[in-house]
Amino acid sequence: MKQFLTQDALKSYLQNKGGSIGFVPTMGALHEGHLALIKAAKAQCEQVVCSIFVNPTQFNDPSDFEKYPKTLANDIKLLTETGCDIVYTPEVDDLYPSGMKNLPHYPLGRLEELLEGAHRPGHFQGVCVVVDRLLQAVQPSHLYMGQKDFQQIAIIRKMLEITKSNVNLIECPTVRESSGLAMSSRNSRLSAEQKTQALAIFQGFNSPSAAAFESALVANGFETVDYVACCDPITLENKPWDERPCQILVAAFIGGVRLIDNQFMP
Repeated sequence: MKQFLTQDALKSYLQNKGGSIGFVPTMGALHEGHLALIKAAKAQCEQVVCSIFVNPTQFNDPSDFEKYPKTLANDIKLLTETGCDIVYTPEVDDLYPSGMKNLPHYPLGRLEELLEGAHRPGHFQGVCVVVDRLLQAVQPSHLYMGQKDFQQIAIIRKMLEITKSNVNLIECPTVRESSGLAMSSRNSRLSAEQKTQALAIFQGFNSPSAAAFESALVANGFETVDYVACCDPITLENKPWDERPCQILVAAFIGGVRLIDNQFMP
């Protein structure tokens, strides 16, 4: 596997390779969920590129940015073992050469006002900026993203429409631990007890109401519940709890760690 620190070197290398390129953008602290995306890309594309970059412009909370787990040596080992061809590990200056002021604004509409958008103002603008720049650097034919970040996929789909990108966005199912807990880089910050308590999220998808779901989370040690929502799977607008089909989305804090998850209810 080849490693590139700058987009100029990456572009130069890829231009000479040819063939289809599958791209998996990550913030590192890789787990089986990320590796499933690499494997999906390998099955469809001739070259697989993974980026590892903890993007400062998508963090509302500076302490969350500082605490985000960084495990680059192990990440590179996992990518090599999984058969990734290229890893792109830029510094901030490479993706933000003019700094992080006066960044482009993407007209995302209602999608960035709901759910995550309401609780993390500006977050999705930061996501769009970095993914747009990564796509310009990699120039992939296929972009692979996990459904655990359900709203993020909807946002990126909208961004691709805005930028008139031809990349093929591939959604991959959420990868869960055997217990049902959705795999997340943030899980590494949980104690064994908190991981067990966090199962209340997965178990709550069959709750009779949003209130019952929230109560179960609090009863299992969650300090704060940002939202438990039943939404239209396309627009993410609210729907009655028992109306199907729907997407149930949840975000809550346990041990100071913010976990998100979602499930489609047919």
